[in-house]
Amino acid sequence: MVRFMFSALVIFSLIGTAALPEEEMHAVRRQEMVKEQLAARGISDKAVLEVMAKVKRHLFVPESLSRMAYEDRPLPISYGQTISQPYIVAFMTQAAGLGSNDRVLEIGTGSGYQAAVLAEIVKEVYTIEIVKPLADRARNRLKVMGYNNIEVRHGDGYQGWKEQAPFDAIIVTAAPDEIPEELIRQLKTGGRMVIPVGSFFQELYRITKTDSGIKKENLLPVAFVPMIHPQE
Repeated sequence: MVRFMFSALVIFSLIGTAALPEEEMHAVRRQEMVKEQLAARGISDKAVLEVMAKVKRHLFVPESLSRMAYEDRPLPISYGQTISQPYIVAFMTQAAGLGSNDRVLEIGTGSGYQAAVLAEIVKEVYTIEIVKPLADRARNRLKVMGYNNIEVRHGDGYQGWKEQAPFDAIIVTAAPDEIPEELIRQLKTGGRMVIPVGSFFQELYRITKTDSGIKKENLLPVAFVPMIHPQE
């Protein structure tokens, strides 16, 4: 009897999550992602870790890639765009220093995953996507998933969302060559912007708006898709 139980445990460990129903398998992989990719690499914000364990990343990637959804890598979502790797999503969210009453602007909706993560933490999310099919797809997906505190706009991220400004935080998920001045203008005093900047070599910065100007912090080297101008 003991030998049988031992053998069963060995077999289950070899099969792993493949023996679980699909949703349970994804849930296990999310927990592993949080433990091995996020907490182990310095993500310490409790709210961020809880949200990353909750939001179903596999619903934001093409179905053919769903088994790779919780691996620590970006994945293509069509139109030359990608969904960022989980660590970068968590890192940027943590770096923004968010509060439950914050109003946040995201530039580069993509699949809608980062917006969903933000919406679980803050009061309101406004997100802009320049590729119209992606904006429409993300809007529909987020609505079906019940995110009523997210507004999606198809438009030019360089112009921000003036009607809803100022924002407590701005997260930019595509890289401009320089920090757009209009986005700085749309930050509240004390607000934070997390943004990748550069062309071939990129750095992730946290910009804090102060009464006397901006404070610029270099966080880490990154690789994002370029931030597109409408004429491009």
